[in-house]
Amino acid sequence: SSPRLTAVFLSLLPAQCCVALFIGLLFTRFWLLSALYAAWWLTDREAPSRGGRRSQLLRNSIVWRYMRDYFPVTLVKTAELDPRQNYLMGFHPHGVLAVGAFLNFCTEASGFSTLFPGITPHLMMLSLWFRVPFFRDYLMAGGLVSSDKESASHVLQRPGGGNLLTIIVGGAQEALDARPGSYTLLLKNRKGFVRVAIENGTPLVPTFSFGENDLFEQVSNPKGSWLRRLQHRLQQVMGVSLPLFHARGIFQYSFGLMPYRRPIYTVVGKPIPVQKKYKPSEEEVDRVHQKYLEELCKLFEEHKAKYNVPEDSHLEFI
Repeated sequence: SSPRLTAVFLSLLPAQCCVALFIGLLFTRFWLLSALYAAWWLTDREAPSRGGRRSQLLRNSIVWRYMRDYFPVTLVKTAELDPRQNYLMGFHPHGVLAVGAFLNFCTEASGFSTLFPGITPHLMMLSLWFRVPFFRDYLMAGGLVSSDKESASHVLQRPGGGNLLTIIVGGAQEALDARPGSYTLLLKNRKGFVRVAIENGTPLVPTFSFGENDLFEQVSNPKGSWLRRLQHRLQQVMGVSLPLFHARGIFQYSFGLMPYRRPIYTVVGKPIPVQKKYKPSEEEVDRVHQKYLEELCKLFEEHKAKYNVPEDSHLEFI
C-alpha cells in the first residue's frame, strides 16, 4: 500500500508547493519565470469562470488510481444521463476534504467517462483557490471551475449538451460537521443552486457520497462553543473553514493527518426535470428545492443498507 499512501500524501501538498515555488523563483536567477507567469496570469484571470482548461493527461494519471485504491472510492450509477442535455449535480456531504467529489469528477480513476459516456464533468471550487499561482492551472486541468454564477451559467448554457456541473452544496461551512457517523447536511436554506438550475432549465442530479464523513475525526466543536464561533468567523473572513481534523499517520495508525482507509461510495441519483424560467419566484424555487430534498432522502434511504449505514440513521437538514 506504499504507492497508495504516497499518492494521498502528495495530493494534499500542491497548493503549498505552488506558492513556495512562485515566491522562491523570485529570489533566484530564474525570477523572470515568475514575473512572466504573473503577467500571463493577469491576461488569463477569467479562465476559471469560462469553463477552465482540462487536461486528459492529468485526469488519467496513475496517481489517482493509487489514491482511489487507498480508500477505495467507487462511483455508483443509478440512472442514465442523456448527453444531449446539461446537468447540475448537488454533491453531499462535503466531508473534510471532499475526496469523493475530487476523485470521481476531476479524475478518471473511478471511470466516470465509461459510466457516463458523452458527459463532461466540471466541479465548482472556491474562487479563492484560483488566485494561487500555478495551482490554478493544476485545478483547471482536472476540470475545476470557480464557484460563481457566471461560471455556472457558462457551463450550463453550452450548446449541444453533455456537460455536468457539480456543486458541493454544503460548502466549507458543512465541513465543520464532518465526522464519522454524521449525516447532517447544510441544505435547508441553501437554494441558490436550485435557482440557477431553474434559470437555465437544467435537470438537477442529487448525489450522496457514503463514507465521505468517515475519513477523519474532528475536534469537538458543538454549536455555541468558542471553537465553533472562531471557525465560523474565520470562514466568513477567509471563505474557507478550518476544521481541526486528525486521523492516522503515514507509518502508524494512532494519530496523524492522513485519512483513514475507509471506503467511499458516491451514488449518483436520477435527474429531476426542471422547467426553465428566467426569473423564478420564491415559491417556485421552494417547490423545486423541496422536491430535491425528497429525492435526496429517497436516494439515501434506498442505498444506506448496502453501505453499512445503521437502519435508524437518516439525513438531517440544517
